[in-house]
Amino acid sequence: MLKPDYPLATPRLDLRPFTPDDLDAVHAFESRPDVTRYLYWDARDLDAARAGIDTKMGRTAIAAEGDSLNLAVVRRDTGHLIGLAMLVWTSEQHRQGEIGYVFNPDHHGHGFATEASREMLRLGFEALGLHRICGRLDGRNTASARVLERLGMRREAHLIQNEYVKGEWTDEVIYAMLAGEWTA
Repeated sequence: MLKPDYPLATPRLDLRPFTPDDLDAVHAFESRPDVTRYLYWDARDLDAARAGIDTKMGRTAIAAEGDSLNLAVVRRDTGHLIGLAMLVWTSEQHRQGEIGYVFNPDHHGHGFATEASREMLRLGFEALGLHRICGRLDGRNTASARVLERLGMRREAHLIQNEYVKGEWTDEVIYAMLAGEWTA
């Protein structure tokens, strides 16, 4: 079981469970079409963002396959919530997981997604004992691909038009890292 002591501190960020007070900050980026362009869901209105917060608040520990951490990413210098970071335990038998992240574009370009995702990798490999962690993204999302590459993840697959999302066929790109690569 993985139930971290919160907040998780990185050099510039605190990662912590979501609270109802996070609604405005989350809605500020989840309502933006430029944020949701390459995600499975569309821009969210306030009610949908509230429902999302309710779900996120319950994702603070991993006890079994399919469980996830979904953490608020807060800039320590300002106290502002700037995004979310996620770790999912996808397979107990194969000791595999997946990371993900969504950030407010007002905070892009400063390495925050990389910093928060590095902490998710650390939790997955060192605390949960995973063997392999992947990151999946829409093939057009080059900014997200750069984050995974900065983490040292390897591009393993480019699946051509494998998903029908928001009325169009899209490519999926998969990056991954093994536990041995993490420790190296």
